[in-house]
Amino acid sequence: MDHHTDRLALPVGTTLDRFIMRKQEDFPYATGELSQLLRDIALAAKIVNREINRSGLIDIAGAYGQQNVQGEEQQKLDVIANIRFIRALRNGGEVCTVISEEEEDMIQTGKLQGKYVVAIDPLDGSSNIDVNVSIGTIFSIYRRQSPIGQEGTQEDCLQKGVHQVAAGYVIYGSSTMLVYTTGAGVNGFTYEASLGEFFLSHPNITTPVSGNIYSINEGSSNSFTPGVQQYVQYCKDQNFSARYIGSLVADFHRNLLKGGIYIYPPTTKAPNGKLRLMYECNALAFIVEQAGGKASTGYKRIMEVEPQSLHERCPLFIGSTELVNKAEEFIAKAETIDAAQEA
Repeated sequence: MDHHTDRLALPVGTTLDRFIMRKQEDFPYATGELSQLLRDIALAAKIVNREINRSGLIDIAGAYGQQNVQGEEQQKLDVIANIRFIRALRNGGEVCTVISEEEEDMIQTGKLQGKYVVAIDPLDGSSNIDVNVSIGTIFSIYRRQSPIGQEGTQEDCLQKGVHQVAAGYVIYGSSTMLVYTTGAGVNGFTYEASLGEFFLSHPNITTPVSGNIYSINEGSSNSFTPGVQQYVQYCKDQNFSARYIGSLVADFHRNLLKGGIYIYPPTTKAPNGKLRLMYECNALAFIVEQAGGKASTGYKRIMEVEPQSLHERCPLFIGSTELVNKAEEFIAKAETIDAAQEA
C-alpha cells in the first residue's frame, strides 16, 4: 500500500453527529429533540468559528458602540455570535425560550411546542478577540416546566443547576473544541475545518483530583475576603503555578484537563463576584462535576443555588475537588475567627 492510499485508509474518527445519535438512548424521555438541539448548537458554533477566524481580516473585531445589560461594552463579534446562536435555536424548533448574556429579557422563539430552555453566553471573553486570545461560548439546557403549547416562563428559565439536562462550551483557540455533558460523563470534540466536522478527540474527560495551578485575578487581591487571601497565600506556599488568562472558558478548559482551581471571588466592588449563575457558573459546574471535580460558591454547591434573576451573579470556586475543598476550609475558618472576634 503506498503512502497516499495509506492515508486514505486511515479512519477519521467519530463525528459529533454520530456520537450524539449513539448516545440518544441515554435520554429515556427525549425522542431526538435534545440530540437535534445539540446539533443546532454545534452548527452555530461552526459559523461563529468562521467569523472569529475572519475577524483579523475584516472589520468585525472591536467595540460595537453600545453596552450590554451587564454594562460591558458590546463587541461586534458578541453581537454576531448572539444573533447566530439565537437564530440556530429558533430555527431548530426544540427550544421555547432562550436567555442570553447579551439580552436583558427572555427571548421567546415562537416555537410553543419546544420542550427545552437554553441559557447561553454566546461569546465569553470577547474583549480578548483583538489580541488573539482564546474565547468561548457557554451553554446550558433545561427541560421546560410549563405546559407545552405556550411561551416559556421565567420559572422555566430560573431552574437550579441540578435540573440541567445538558451543558457545554466551545473554545475557539489554536484549535476549536466543543466539550459537553448530558449527565453521563464529559466528552470533547475538536473541529476539523477541512471537513467541517467536530470529531471526538477527548473521550470521557476526567479532571485530576488535585493539581498545582491556581487561576485568579490577583490584581484585585486587596479587596478579597480574608479567607480568599489566605487561600491564595496557601497556593503560593505550595509553589503552585499562577495561570490566569482572563477568558473564563480558556482558564476553565486548561484546569479541567490539567488539574487546578479557577476562582472568581466576591470583592468589595462585586460582593457576589462577577460571573453569571445561569449561563456561566451552572454550565461549568455541571461539566466539572461530571468530570469528577467540584464547583462551589465558597460556601455551597453551585448547582444547588436557587436562582432569583436571569442575570444573577455568583462567586465561583471551580476545578479539582481537593483544591476547592481546601478553599472552602480557608473561607469557613476565616469567618469563624471573624465571628469570634466580633463576639
